[in-house]
Amino acid sequence: MNTDDIYVYTDGASRGNPGDSASAYCIVRNDTILYEEASYIGVSTNNVAEYTAVILGLEKAKDFTRGPVVVVSDSQLVIFQLRGTWKVKTPHLRPLHEKVRSQATHFSSVTFTHVRRTDPLITHVDALANKKLDDEAEF
Repeated sequence: MNTDDIYVYTDGASRGNPGDSASAYCIVRNDTILYEEASYIGVSTNNVAEYTAVILGLEKAKDFTRGPVVVVSDSQLVIFQLRGTWKVKTPHLRPLHEKVRSQATHFSSVTFTHVRRTDPLITHVDALANKKLDDEAEF
């Protein structure tokens, strides 16, 4: 972990696919969470929730840096599509992919990193997203 870089850990959750969905992210520098947020996004697919988490995280990261950013997710689909390893074949994901690419232009560099679900900060943002879904279910 480069101590100067901002890391954006992201996750999306969907209860049903499609179903009630939430996105969460945390902004990290030097192993310290600087900011975290979860958002209810309505009925969508899990992949939409995952992409939305990246978009929201990058939007917030602009408050902390215009330098290097590392986006970290356990979604192979999102990370590999954003790296250009996989094509975006699903039409409803194309605008989200383009939005991430547009957000990335605000930073000196953006690296997309895939990690396992067991990564402690991925577990943390997963819990944030699921708590947001639990809170929405209470209404």
